[in-house]
Amino acid sequence: MDLKIAFDNSYARLPGRFFMRQAPVPVRAPELLLLNLGLAEELGLAGDALQSPDGVEMLAGNAVPEGAEPLAQAYAGHQFGGFSPVLGDGRAILLGEVIDDTGTRRDLQLKGSGQTAFSRPGSDGRAPLGAVIREFIVSEAMHALGIPTTRALAAVATGEHVRREAMLPGGVLTRVASSHIRVGTFQFFAARGDTEALQALLDYAIARHFPQADGPMGFLDAVIEGQARLVAQWLGVGFIHGVMNTDNTAISGETIDFGPCAFMDSFHPATVYSSIDRGGRYAYMRQPEILAWNLAQLASALLPLMGEPQDAALEAAQAAVERYPELVRAQWAEVFGRKIGLQRREDGDAALAAGLLERMAEEGADFTNTFRALVTGRARDEFTDPLAFDHWEEGWRARLAREPEPEALAARLKQANPAVIPRNHRVEQAIAAAMQGDLSVATRLIGALARPFDDLPEELADLARPPLEEERVQRTFCGT
Repeated sequence: MDLKIAFDNSYARLPGRFFMRQAPVPVRAPELLLLNLGLAEELGLAGDALQSPDGVEMLAGNAVPEGAEPLAQAYAGHQFGGFSPVLGDGRAILLGEVIDDTGTRRDLQLKGSGQTAFSRPGSDGRAPLGAVIREFIVSEAMHALGIPTTRALAAVATGEHVRREAMLPGGVLTRVASSHIRVGTFQFFAARGDTEALQALLDYAIARHFPQADGPMGFLDAVIEGQARLVAQWLGVGFIHGVMNTDNTAISGETIDFGPCAFMDSFHPATVYSSIDRGGRYAYMRQPEILAWNLAQLASALLPLMGEPQDAALEAAQAAVERYPELVRAQWAEVFGRKIGLQRREDGDAALAAGLLERMAEEGADFTNTFRALVTGRARDEFTDPLAFDHWEEGWRARLAREPEPEALAARLKQANPAVIPRNHRVEQAIAAAMQGDLSVATRLIGALARPFDDLPEELADLARPPLEEERVQRTFCGT
């Protein structure tokens, strides 16, 4: 094929037990639906080439470009607390790696590309088109919000159907990531007692992501710091991942796997959307503690590499994980301090922000619109009882009086509080329209989400509106 990609596939040079080599499974009638031209440019890929017949064949998995070394990665994982020693890429193929325009190594992966050696019994290895469009919209929205995330390069319809709750159109997503190494990747080798592979993985992960890290403890500290920053940023936009298993925790600190994820409308800390999270394990405010649990599993997996005596290694690993809650609290205070316009930190700032959230929960105030309305002075309108906000505002105004540059308050608030997020009902509307062949709803939403902190023009103002009662999306699904 004519499409040229400058692959440099370092993961494929690791020992063979890290993956299974195999090509994607071709699809019947690929059709390119969405293409991220800006991301293509960052990756040094020509947009016109990706839109050509050869390009679409590659994005669908029907053709393997020169230089690619397709493989399915091996990993394990705790899923809802239960450990599976073998999971792996059951519906994804890593084509290879490219170096982007900043010199950063990035994975190119096809998701929904057919059965692999790691597919579960009965799995078709495919993805419903709706799930593909959902991940395209939400992952690119996360990027625009400034939150570390995997990216979406392309969404392709396959011309085939997959069986889930019904027969659904199939799709393939081209996903871009700093890497696809997960906590579960380390667990895979630790569970087998394969210290040699565990050391090779650690060396590789340090070289790729944390070159300043010194050995397993330096690596663990770096991952913990990245995850603390990430989860605080999720909380700052009302994001609920929905399936925070250890195989969905990327050591790079990027958000990965957007199955049943959702952004809150009305705020409540116990909010859950995922249809499979029946016990609320991954509810909005439980996300920091779940990440602490996941990081403890990473620490356990690294213990064989921490040297003797093991008691000292265990103590050091525990101390590293025990530092995480304070890191999260500090990151949370930083994020929510910015959201209420504070540049400097004082004792009591976190309590001030938490006080607003408590009132929002009691009143069912919209998360995104309440914070954005701090800019215009209309936040009280988001409350059933505006006095609930007024009582909080008195303390807030007194605190703002001690901040420098009061004339820049509105600008600071705008930069910290998006005007638009991928609300669940809007994403579902975009998916439903795309299923009928109308991509205009999705492209309109994607365009608005690309500049989330700008004031919306009048013709897009409806995208900031919370759902009507009949539009509410109460449950989200993995789509796998």
